[in-house]
Amino acid sequence: MKLERNSGILLHPTSLPDSPVCGSFGNPARVWLNQLALSGIGVWQFLPLAPPDSFGSPYSSPSSFAFNPWFLDQNDLLRDGFLAKNQENFSHENDCFDNRVDFQLANSKVNSLRSSLVDCWGKQNRGIQEEFKIWCSRQFWLDDHSIFMELKIQNDDLPWWEWPDKYAFRDKKVLANWEKHNQRELLGHKLLQWHLDRQWNSVRKVAKSLGIFLFGDVPFYVSKDSADVWSNRSLFSILTNSDTFLQSGVPPDYFSETGQLWGNPVYRWSRHKASKFRWWRKRISRHLEQVDFIRLDHFRALEAFWAIPGKHKTAENGFWLPSPGREILGLLKKDCSGLLPLVAEDLGLITPKVEKLRDDYQLAGMKILQFAFDGNSDNPYLPENIKNENWIVYTGTHDNSTSQGWWREMDQDRKEQIRKRIVNYENFTSWELIKIGMETKANLFIAPMQDLLNLDDDARLNKPGTIENNWSWRLPRNDLNIEESLKKYGALAKVNKR
Repeated sequence: MKLERNSGILLHPTSLPDSPVCGSFGNPARVWLNQLALSGIGVWQFLPLAPPDSFGSPYSSPSSFAFNPWFLDQNDLLRDGFLAKNQENFSHENDCFDNRVDFQLANSKVNSLRSSLVDCWGKQNRGIQEEFKIWCSRQFWLDDHSIFMELKIQNDDLPWWEWPDKYAFRDKKVLANWEKHNQRELLGHKLLQWHLDRQWNSVRKVAKSLGIFLFGDVPFYVSKDSADVWSNRSLFSILTNSDTFLQSGVPPDYFSETGQLWGNPVYRWSRHKASKFRWWRKRISRHLEQVDFIRLDHFRALEAFWAIPGKHKTAENGFWLPSPGREILGLLKKDCSGLLPLVAEDLGLITPKVEKLRDDYQLAGMKILQFAFDGNSDNPYLPENIKNENWIVYTGTHDNSTSQGWWREMDQDRKEQIRKRIVNYENFTSWELIKIGMETKANLFIAPMQDLLNLDDDARLNKPGTIENNWSWRLPRNDLNIEESLKKYGALAKVNKR
């Protein structure tokens, strides 16, 4: 994919302001897109739009195909007649706005909306009901997702392998009978996804009309406790007793002596190959219905992946196994009529073979400025070493410190190494790094919104290896600095012909 010269902002919809609970696919998203357009900013990047896990992470989702129901906008549902006017109030009058997402409140909102949508469904006209029926028939993943989510509720949110065997191992007769007795509940889960789909399609139309590209994200692996693994166990490294045979992670490096143990089951590639990678192709196709291009997280695992025995507690004793990346990318390219709208997240331990795979399919890669200044002149993240235009340059990503936090934690020797690059060395702001990124040859430059506001690590979205205080940061409500910062960013982009 050949990127146009442009500028963008990384901000997950949960972080959007001016809505209760968390950002939504309603007016908060529309207002945000208009703010970007008015400032001359052409790309909105966000994290996976999938339901998060119990810690709020969208990278460990119970579904690779569903939307996060937290994003459903209640005001739009009321406006369109899908809710009764006496619906439990999660609107402005509740005054529950905060600068952090309250996960418990978000889930309460979803439970309330799901029940109310079913209550009002019988009042909808035949045309609307037929539209819903047709949509459901086209979503091959929807039945399994709805059954899985309801069974989780009815089994105290336990992981599927701790459910009664008749559900965990998908006894067909038992499940068919269970479905007959849970029609209302299943309808509720399907209505949530249909309305999310409708609302996001509306957001897409707004973005297209404003000339803004939507840049999504797809995790490489999926959570073991997901509808995907529960309903397709043969595609994953899962034993017949539901234990994980091989799990994912990365080997030890200078960040960690024991490596990183992620715990997701790796793919059983032979089974995927037998179906011509149908599940993978449907997954990417589903995401490309939602966005203009997507970042494939942990791209290097398409060339080879680190496999760790299922019972191990660290990643130290894993081993490399080959991946059928060329076959997958070749089929995806064919599905996309010859042009792959994918971006390779090529950070970490990258080999020449991984680089060749990326380059052979003309995929853009990523450069992080926070990784650049280690004193080595051949550091690939240094601005002067970014000579190819087909890169995306970032100050940092959702997994990094904010640029202000990065500077504050940096030792004095490293600061001295980049003194000549910093205009206001004694009073560093994130804009120093933003300016450096804007001036690179890379066609696309993206900064997290926290950097535009020059925020410290209190605003950090995620700290890998920890589970507390992640994924919950939100833009402050009615903050005039937001509009001013967007205009300043857009003006800098214009100077740099982005």
